Amino acid sequence: MTAPKSGILFVLSGPSGAGKGTVCAELMRRGLPIQVSISATTRAPRSGEQDGVNYFFKTRVEFERMITDGQLLEWAEVYGNYYGTPKTFVEETLASGRDVLLEIDIQGAMQVKRRYPAGVFIFLIPPSAAELRARILGRGTETEESFQRRFGAAWKELQMMREYDYVVVNDEVRLACERIEAIVAAEHCRVSRNLHLLSEWEKSSTMF
Repeated sequence: MTAPKSGILFVLSGPSGAGKGTVCAELMRRGLPIQVSISATTRAPRSGEQDGVNYFFKTRVEFERMITDGQLLEWAEVYGNYYGTPKTFVEETLASGRDVLLEIDIQGAMQVKRRYPAGVFIFLIPPSAAELRARILGRGTETEESFQRRFGAAWKELQMMREYDYVVVNDEVRLACERIEAIVAAEHCRVSRNLHLLSEWEKSSTMF
């Protein structure tokens, strides 16, 4: 019995306001056959959250040991808590033949790219600056000062698009999902991922 073909690591990121979480949730609802990576964190579990399902909950000492031992594909400290992607979970899932999807920020995506350059990196962007402004303001939690800061940061993050393999415009969630599904299908059809087909043909040709 042959080992399963390795899965593909897909990394979805983009500037604040691009709609990464919404698109990722819709991809799962549509039944895309892909494992969403589970992050590790030092924050306390919220009501209803389960260890190993929503997050891998770690103490600060445990998380810092993971950093020291190189057990994370990427990590960051946000508002006093650590968040990161455990390398073992991703590697074991890929080895089983399943694809993995990371939905992370740009800083995290660049860390993953350095450690796992074989991944497929997808950059999600809003359709226009006007739409990005509307999405940020639509949250209803922004002061003028905080809006200017977030909008300016998003503009700088947009310049990182050159570091990615694909760009997807999130003008409509359904269409954005269809584009990402097409990318996943195309990556599975790459010749470099399917050279085993040649050996299978060579073996079968001896039967004729």
